[in-house]
Amino acid sequence: MLTTSIYSIPITVKHTTVNTRFQQPLFTARLSTEQPLKTSTTKFENDLRVKDECLENEKVKGQRLSLKDYFEESKDMLMKSDGGPPRWFSPLECGCARLKNAPLLLSLPGVDGTGLSLLLHHTRLAEIFDIWCLHIPTMDRTPFTDLVKLVEDTIRSENDNFPDRPIYLVGESIGGCLALAAAARIPHVDLVLVLANPATSFGKSQLQPLVPILKIIPGFIRPGLPYLMSLMTGLPSKMVTSMAERGVPSQQTVTNLSETAAALFSYLSDLGDVITIEMVLWKLKMLESACEYSNSCLRSVSAQTLILSSGNDQILPSLEEGERLRQILPKCQIRTFTDCGHLLFLEEKFDPVTVIKGAGYYRRGKHPDYALDFLPPSSQEMKDIVDSAKLLDDVTSPVMLSTLENGKIVRSLSGIPSEGPVLYVGCHNLLGFEVAPMLRRFIIERNIIIRGVAHPMLFKQLTEGEIPDLATYDVTRLMGAVPVSASNLYKLFAMKSHILLYPGGVREALHRKGEEYKLFWPERSEFVRMAARFGATIIPFGAVGEDDYAQLVLDYEDQMKIPFLKDLVKRTTDERIKLRTDFKGDVGNQDLYMPVFLPKVPGRYYYLFGKPIRTEGRRQELRNKEIAHELYIEVKREVEKCLDYCKTKREYDPYRNIIPRTMYQATHGMDTEVPTFDLD
Repeated sequence: MLTTSIYSIPITVKHTTVNTRFQQPLFTARLSTEQPLKTSTTKFENDLRVKDECLENEKVKGQRLSLKDYFEESKDMLMKSDGGPPRWFSPLECGCARLKNAPLLLSLPGVDGTGLSLLLHHTRLAEIFDIWCLHIPTMDRTPFTDLVKLVEDTIRSENDNFPDRPIYLVGESIGGCLALAAAARIPHVDLVLVLANPATSFGKSQLQPLVPILKIIPGFIRPGLPYLMSLMTGLPSKMVTSMAERGVPSQQTVTNLSETAAALFSYLSDLGDVITIEMVLWKLKMLESACEYSNSCLRSVSAQTLILSSGNDQILPSLEEGERLRQILPKCQIRTFTDCGHLLFLEEKFDPVTVIKGAGYYRRGKHPDYALDFLPPSSQEMKDIVDSAKLLDDVTSPVMLSTLENGKIVRSLSGIPSEGPVLYVGCHNLLGFEVAPMLRRFIIERNIIIRGVAHPMLFKQLTEGEIPDLATYDVTRLMGAVPVSASNLYKLFAMKSHILLYPGGVREALHRKGEEYKLFWPERSEFVRMAARFGATIIPFGAVGEDDYAQLVLDYEDQMKIPFLKDLVKRTTDERIKLRTDFKGDVGNQDLYMPVFLPKVPGRYYYLFGKPIRTEGRRQELRNKEIAHELYIEVKREVEKCLDYCKTKREYDPYRNIIPRTMYQATHGMDTEVPTFDLD
């Protein structure tokens, strides 16, 4: 037997209880020698993360664990508990190589106390976090307030050692209450809370009527206790059968269902040897205490918080509670998962890494750095992104044209350089209709992720109101978009990224009637000299097609003549960060409004990427403002030429309308590429 201690709390470790999936011994004092590297902020180069270490996910990580693994591991943790006090452990799956300066993630358990709530996601999370899991042994009766003190002391210690990195608290159910309570006690520490169906609404739970009944049940009546315990922990009734809905081969589905069901039944059966009425009453008392304590200190929580709410939670009213918490917590966002149950982390289709990245909550420093903290999408995320835009791609049937070095136009993206930095400069269509089909084709044809330089409203809102919720833009952030700024553009160039830039910005995306394909660029260059500094290749391009999909009915000028719409425009504009406030005329008019338009019978989208303009070797030359301005005008002129080419040539496309395209694919195959005009 080995006795050690961590943060003044004694730990007793029994080697006989070790599970082979976890590091030896099972419960280890986390005094790791693998210390995060401290980052110097004196030079930009010292802040530049090495992306090669980041996400070749399939090369680094093993196969994702399953529900079968969860039930087996949970059973072992519950059955072989040593009865010692709460302690931290780090699973074996979390021993893979991770990013430099990876933040600490403290996983706080649900009612079962095993600390395995994130088991299905350990491998992916361990690539970008240093993971510690809190285990509360089955027979432990540590009060909730003492658990809060344990978490608080751990946070204080780690923050003292590494003050420049955030600490993530990830908790479900009672673990969410634990995270909120700890955060309220140390508001000065940089914390990020990720709470899945927190038990702050336990007072409204369907379990409440069980408390008086359990108190009068004789201690020897135990057959139904395992089921009751599983109900308390939130095992959803569909957890096993939902695997059949994932579209995997039928034989594999049957095998997985059989193995998972067997593990579940074994888990519930063996719980009968552990669970007592006294234990169930203790768990309910803990829930009541956690709910009361965390609710009493909510207004002291200043940490950045992400609430994950399940729409099919049979234990807690999580949807309503998520909205309530968002109104109280000052830095809170919410994500809703309509078809998921109480144990969100065990849902087969749920991925916390994707959710955290999409919400823009992953960072390695005190402040968000959307350029440097970007984690390239995994293969599954790429597939989901491509699949989600397939219908739009089918409707628009985009014609992708690029220009080779010799000036020849080809129907493919072969004229696009593989190596960055590459800057794509174009003209926005109405509401940015052209962006999604273009990015999808770049992924499919060239395996290139284009990182957009976007309006800050996609990342931050000054107030809630008329602007769409930030969740609307999760995919945009997942693809690596950054708020428009000179520093972010600089970082993208330094990282040799493929960058999408619209100098006309929101003024082009929210243009007026008759302004289709009109450029609203500033008079002076905003990107040429920076591109030359890094030897970037500039590719002017034009996208045409919005007028084949929508007829603008009420534009900005029309709405400003209608009092209630004018007020709506003002409120919407005031909710977001203003850009180009020092510009005059059309370029400086950055008011936000929602264009009213009538849809048309779908036409087709056409893209032409012009001949690459090289700036490599011209750094000194382009330091001259006049020469840089001449190149800026050249890029603008090339964009207009690309637009004119597409507008002219589409008149000769027999498949410009969706009807002849559909007929062609009906006879040649729905996945067949539809022809277009002659390029000669």
